[in-house]
Amino acid sequence: MSWYILAVIPVLGLLVFVHELGHFIAAKWAGIRVDEFALGFPPNVVSFRKRERGGWDVLWFGQGRSAVDTSNIQNPFGTASNESATPPERTLYSLNLLPLGGYVRMVGENGEAVDEDGRYDEGSFASKTAGKRIIVLCAGVFMNFLLGIALFTIAYGLGEPMPTPTAVIGTVQAGSPAAAAGLQTDDTVVAVNGKAVKDFTAMSTAVTQIINADKGKNDHIPIQLTIRRGQPGTTQQVTVNARVHPPQGQGYMGVGAKVITMHYPLWQAPFRGIVHTVDFIHQYLSIIGKMIVGAIQPQFSGPVGIAQVTQNVAAETPVVGWWPILSLTAALSLNLAIFNILPFPALDGGRVFLILVEILRGGKRLKPEREGLINLVGFALLLVLMIVVTVSDLMHWNG
Repeated sequence: MSWYILAVIPVLGLLVFVHELGHFIAAKWAGIRVDEFALGFPPNVVSFRKRERGGWDVLWFGQGRSAVDTSNIQNPFGTASNESATPPERTLYSLNLLPLGGYVRMVGENGEAVDEDGRYDEGSFASKTAGKRIIVLCAGVFMNFLLGIALFTIAYGLGEPMPTPTAVIGTVQAGSPAAAAGLQTDDTVVAVNGKAVKDFTAMSTAVTQIINADKGKNDHIPIQLTIRRGQPGTTQQVTVNARVHPPQGQGYMGVGAKVITMHYPLWQAPFRGIVHTVDFIHQYLSIIGKMIVGAIQPQFSGPVGIAQVTQNVAAETPVVGWWPILSLTAALSLNLAIFNILPFPALDGGRVFLILVEILRGGKRLKPEREGLINLVGFALLLVLMIVVTVSDLMHWNG
């Protein structure tokens, strides 16, 4: 297993931080008292809290933070948690051991009344208008959308890698059939089994068709490539014994396309970033719609699947630059935003849905116990889904 897999920690950490920062900023704007802003899940490593008379308290391994109870956190990407009986007056900023997640704890987030008459604390989430509560809940999703646009913009600003217009070989994997056949970087493939190809994609398609036509009868299939090397107009024939079942990421022959970096004027990068974001959202929603109607089989990836994809993409960074990892992080940010705004219990979208129901009922709120039960059931279903997806990812893991 490559050390590149560790790239998943800063990638997901950034997504969670930006999401929770949105909730935090919106809560402060709305006048809601925030008990804790945490990255990661307990156990706690270190926490910071501002002193009333200046300076900061540093609290190691959960010491000195008895007023904060994080044992009942419900939503890994949302804002759900239970309040302590005596919440602190100053926000606690925490870094926890388990890096994949985070939360913002707000007073009265689950609609708890603070006195026997059912009146809310003025600094609680529950005391705010429906509009402000919706803004606070949607702020994390909004920030993830902004992050996606920003990362796509940076990616375009640094340059977009694109394959050359012809089938030029950029990499040859050590020990691969291509290496055994003597293929070299900068060789140009002009034909596959005598059929002309115009670019690397066409070459890959031709090789795939040959492999599929064999229908698994052999482990290796000889493929004749016509290549151009050195002097223009001079070609030679090379036979590559392509593998039917190659290692992940190497392809049948073990070659990669040569890429060039397309640079754009600085003023175009934000525009291209926004367009790319809109296109991604459109395609993502289209896929969700097809899953709902049964047109395509549902496919999900959990932290394990994301870690594997991140590992593969991070490994490409030294070769092709920052585009792959920036684009992946942007796509994950948009994925998180869309998923979180779905009207499913325990997600931000589910909580927004309950507020909309409250509005339709003329301001009559659900009882805190009932709302808590709805979110608990939703969280349980999400947890079961996460376990199933994780098991599936582990079964298909190719380390």
